[in-house]
Amino acid sequence: MDFTGVLPEDAPDPRVHLAKLLERMPIPVMGFAGQSALDETDVGANFATDSDGYSSMTASISATLWRNPDDKSDPANLAEMDDSARRAIDEVPPWPRPAWLVERVEMMRYPSLWEVVQTHWYREESELSELGFLLNQHANYILMNQFREELGLNAHDGEAPTLLPERRATRPVDVAIDGEMVPGVEIDTDPFVYAVGAKLARGGTVTAVVDRENLPFITLEFATRNQQKREA
Repeated sequence: MDFTGVLPEDAPDPRVHLAKLLERMPIPVMGFAGQSALDETDVGANFATDSDGYSSMTASISATLWRNPDDKSDPANLAEMDDSARRAIDEVPPWPRPAWLVERVEMMRYPSLWEVVQTHWYREESELSELGFLLNQHANYILMNQFREELGLNAHDGEAPTLLPERRATRPVDVAIDGEMVPGVEIDTDPFVYAVGAKLARGGTVTAVVDRENLPFITLEFATRNQQKREA
């Protein structure tokens, strides 16, 4: 995450505002089931409205990955970055910063699973709310933003749809949600990411897209965020 300008020391944490926005979500927001390798860091929210109010909502969970959660000082936990990026994190500006910003900058030292879990709600069912479509959209979104170099894209390519072959849910799979196995689908054909999702019993859809390199460290089980926080 990039920060520009100088924030006053008492600037409010934007996560507080996002938490209030998510209270408008008609269904529970999903995240990973509690596990020592993951710390939730951010929740993003996107909304669409029409004359009748909210027509769709998507909540996106980001998390920090700990490859060795038993020893967070282990260098194995550090993210790969060049010297200039590391210097930018180490540099302390000559003005005070909000505590939440200091925390966020510090967490940039570690791998981030950016918008790894998404909860989708649509007021009306359509092809846009189909599980396979949402999973495909989430996978392409992560690929476009996290694997541009691997895909041969640059800043001027925009959506570049011709460079991203259509990805469909290739086969059914059982997905663990709130301690129960439910039918879902997976995309296991992409060389960079693995994607899995399922319809939720209380409405809506959960999707997750994970870098294949991080799969060995993660348990692909999901829980409502309130339950997740109680059990973590």
